Amino acid sequence: MNLNYLFAFAVGIGVVAGLRSLMAPAVVSWAAHLGWLNLHGSPLAFMGSTLAAAIFSLLAIGELIADKLPRTPKRTAPAPLLARILIGGLCGACLYVSANHSLFIGALFGGVGAVIGAFGGYEIRRRLGNKLNVKDIFIALCEDLIAIGLACFLVSR
Repeated sequence: MNLNYLFAFAVGIGVVAGLRSLMAPAVVSWAAHLGWLNLHGSPLAFMGSTLAAAIFSLLAIGELIADKLPRTPKRTAPAPLLARILIGGLCGACLYVSANHSLFIGALFGGVGAVIGAFGGYEIRRRLGNKLNVKDIFIALCEDLIAIGLACFLVSR
């Protein structure tokens, strides 16, 4: 795979983690489980297990619900942001390893993408809500669809 694409895909899966932290590993795990990503023989091989795919999927569904609740902390708060960076790094590393490239470089790009996704997603969601004068849930649902679609696109390539 061309390194420019790989860079963009690792940053992109990080952006997904920044938008919906658990959607990225759920989709990456399913992609590895289905053989779309080859993680065999790597430290990330666990991501392709049935157990990982099931756990991440359940957690992602829970996050989709929890995101709509009024008491959910901001994604840019220190703890959620750190979690997104780590998860984005994990997912970026998976994409790089599956293309026989450096786990660490993939993790770096995935983590950077998570920061972009967290802050960019937060600002876009806030500004759209104010500008369009619509309830946040409608923008959040659109954000869910974008995160799911982008993640699926990235791992299918």
